Amino acid sequence: MSRLTADFWVRAYLTRLRLADIPAFITAKGDPTAGAVLVKLATLDGSARAYHRSFDLMTGARAWVLLVEGPEPEVDATIARQRGFDPDLWVVEIEDRKGRTLLDEPGLSDS
Repeated sequence: MSRLTADFWVRAYLTRLRLADIPAFITAKGDPTAGAVLVKLATLDGSARAYHRSFDLMTGARAWVLLVEGPEPEVDATIARQRGFDPDLWVVEIEDRKGRTLLDEPGLSDS
């Protein structure tokens, strides 16, 4: 099975968010083909969370897992450190008071 490019996945994800009236932006553009993706959720109350993809070597399952949560400046600092390690990293930032990311929906949760 072929994998989607990072650029294609991010564009499709942004479209899905837009259709759900959830504001989202690309704040860091990574490698269009193979870059990893971080999703930052800002709940507009000073708090934020960041998610990344995790791969379970035993089962082969891929899932979105929480990387960091807390005050938004601390989450931003963690993301900046991650970008320092991996310049090919994409960062998608969502602003939603309800805390919606859609990452648990079919097509996003297991892609």
